[in-house]
Amino acid sequence: MGANVSSPDQKFPVTDIHSRKPWAPRFEPEISPYKVNSPFVVEIKNKNQWKSRLDALKDTNKLLVIEFTAKWCGPCKSLEPKLDELAAKYTDVEFVKVDVDVLMSVWMEYKLHTLPGIVFMKRGQEIDRVVGVKFDELERKLHRYTQSFY
Repeated sequence: MGANVSSPDQKFPVTDIHSRKPWAPRFEPEISPYKVNSPFVVEIKNKNQWKSRLDALKDTNKLLVIEFTAKWCGPCKSLEPKLDELAAKYTDVEFVKVDVDVLMSVWMEYKLHTLPGIVFMKRGQEIDRVVGVKFDELERKLHRYTQSFY
């Protein structure tokens, strides 16, 4: 058991099925120097939490990045690891996540019609947005707004 078996007709050896190890997911921490699944993105769970977060930042120059997402949204899921990485990198920026199925009224305030949607805010005012999965545009705008005194 466990030996490679080949026949004259086969160009490549075939591994005996009993010698295979069960499949296991691989974790590769060297992909990003930042902790993925980090606690850097705060999930907003209700309207009061949303309002208090917005009010707390309204009189500061701190950049607020709002991710509008949904559990059923495939493109949103592909964006999340990148946002976690950016949130770990840009620790002076406030990152929040709003599930549109939980806080539809907040999503409607921003008149977004596509997910995922990222809104950049400073001093209580929207300064920009990225709609869709656009990693380069997201990082470029994030860098620009953290470097400026907009």
